[in-house]
Amino acid sequence: MSQQRRERKEKEAQVEETPQRDPAFLRKVIIGVVILAAFGAAYYFGYQKRAHKYDAFAKCLTQKGVKMYGAYWCPHCAEQKKMFDASFQYVPYIECGIPGNTSKVVPVCTDAAIKHFPTWQFPPVGERVEGEIPLEDLSLRTGCPLE
Repeated sequence: MSQQRRERKEKEAQVEETPQRDPAFLRKVIIGVVILAAFGAAYYFGYQKRAHKYDAFAKCLTQKGVKMYGAYWCPHCAEQKKMFDASFQYVPYIECGIPGNTSKVVPVCTDAAIKHFPTWQFPPVGERVEGEIPLEDLSLRTGCPLE
């Protein structure tokens, strides 16, 4: 067999190995990607709206002088934080835990005589409530609207 014939057969074999693209399949893939992107965007923007639902409420607690004392290792504190979701960043929170030591608390919490976590302190009389508090109860105690 001549060199040219071999080269021609090799080229033909390469052409046969190249799969042909089905336009219908390509259209289905594009539609699938668009649908997936639409669901992803809807989830993301829905979560963003829901996650910041209590921003104004948490900021109002700060304006009223309410304080939450808690500890990073406290499961009840974690549950209380979860109630606020992303809005917890605006809650007037005082961390009492000392990293690596669950038996001691920071001096500011000792000075405030905090014994249990979480502890909510309400001005002006300094009333305290220990334990998790539903957001509805916090709203009633403070007058901050729960939006």
